[in-house]
Amino acid sequence: MATLLPPPKRQKLYHGVPEPEPEPSKSSKNILVQFVSEDNGSALAPAVSLPADVSREGLEVLVNKLTNAEDPVPFAFHIDVPEDSEAKTGQPTRIIISKSIQNDVLDHASHSQSFTEEDVFVVRCTPQSVFRVRPATRCSATLGGHSSPILCASFSPTGNMLATGSGDATARLWDLNTETPSHTLSGHKGWVLCVEWEAMERVLATGGHDNHVRLWDPKTGKPIGDALKGHSKWITSLSWEPIHLNPKNPRLASSSKDGTVRVWSTATRKLDYTLGGHTASVNVVKWGGGGIGGFGLKKGVLYTASSDRTVRVWDAEGGRQLHVLKDHAHWVTTLTLNTDFVLRTGPFDFTGKRPANDEEAHQLAQKRYNALLSTTPELLITGSDDHTLFLWSLFPSSTSAPVDSSAPSEGKGKLKPVTRLTGHQRQISHVAFSPDGRWAASASWDSSVRLWEGRTGKFVATLRGHVGAVYRLAWSSDSRMVVSASKDATCKIWDLKTYKIKVDLPGHTDEIYCVDFVADKVVSGGRDKHVKIWKN
Repeated sequence: MATLLPPPKRQKLYHGVPEPEPEPSKSSKNILVQFVSEDNGSALAPAVSLPADVSREGLEVLVNKLTNAEDPVPFAFHIDVPEDSEAKTGQPTRIIISKSIQNDVLDHASHSQSFTEEDVFVVRCTPQSVFRVRPATRCSATLGGHSSPILCASFSPTGNMLATGSGDATARLWDLNTETPSHTLSGHKGWVLCVEWEAMERVLATGGHDNHVRLWDPKTGKPIGDALKGHSKWITSLSWEPIHLNPKNPRLASSSKDGTVRVWSTATRKLDYTLGGHTASVNVVKWGGGGIGGFGLKKGVLYTASSDRTVRVWDAEGGRQLHVLKDHAHWVTTLTLNTDFVLRTGPFDFTGKRPANDEEAHQLAQKRYNALLSTTPELLITGSDDHTLFLWSLFPSSTSAPVDSSAPSEGKGKLKPVTRLTGHQRQISHVAFSPDGRWAASASWDSSVRLWEGRTGKFVATLRGHVGAVYRLAWSSDSRMVVSASKDATCKIWDLKTYKIKVDLPGHTDEIYCVDFVADKVVSGGRDKHVKIWKN
């Protein structure tokens, strides 16, 4: 019997129309690519001729081969938009290569006019962190307990605990492994306006509307002694001495509406000294390391921003004033250092390893601080109600470009800002450097978030999506995402490749006053009195 052939395969129809012929793949032309380091602008290798459709992953492998890296380093690649084609204000000034140069540049509707296949493509390579944080996508817990709006929230340096402060005159500690309340810290007589963890996670400090600073043992939830009294008006912010400067008993600085900053010794619970140069409320205090070498500043530097329109810089050893920065035209309300993240987390990095003793903690914290400042000095960005920000470099590092020799004050950097960051239409509410110091993000009452290059202050992109004032920002520890909290009752996680919303986190019923990001967890709190924890 003859073998029967199977019937011919029926042609697939799309709504009654035969399947279109597959397009022949376009042959890709070769282009000349020059790989350049984002850190110092030096060429990583001679210019190479490549097919334009080499994928981003292929470029990464190629750069690692060209630089003879022992361990492969993940890179982000971007091409700067030519100056003359930046006519459309508000457009991103860099093109992120997420697929290939062919796809993202040559075939792109708005970029293809700026580049031709004959150009030498200068591709800037930015090393990325070797770990990757997953974006939070769902609310894993809604924690009630506070009976008034939540005004501040902060993860501990390891990310195992969370502290929140509220208008009900209490702070609360939450265990993030079980997502349950662990302790209620009662003692303040007014709103708890700020909470700040010591970088070794041994002590929690809170500042209140009752003019008092209190210290707490996070393990037991018990107060450590009585309140630290001295301020005559409420506390606006707190900052701990960095672990690499004092691992045993770090001191605490508190700024107040009364125009002073007080530095407290936590070992003796006595006042060390008071800084009294400001003539109006001191809104922010930050304790910086003062750069590598420290310029003889053994205990770091205190930066204070005030409503008297000045930013003052002090030697933290005895409170001697070093600089007064007077360029803002209105209250200075927010301030950030490019070392904020490493100072806040001290000896703890993404591996989660705990130091065995103070000496080991000191070495780990010093190593992390020096690693960040190996390619850049300690930089400062200040934000004001005059709708602008300024980038300052007051303590040039030995590795950075030499500072203008005409700069005053014993060669301690420039007293003029490096650059002015303009573009926001309303007051600046918050500014934050990314953990690696390569980006800065600013939030404003104009409902937008703006991204800037962390080392030059150059505008990168505007993140639009909120429909109310943006109050707070927090960065993921790998510097690949930023989360914003807004008056519109949502948090949004932004994708820095596309400058669009990566994840929208709705769920709060009223405006959100505080947000923090650690590992792959985001916490938010606000006027609806609930703490929400968001996870992947």
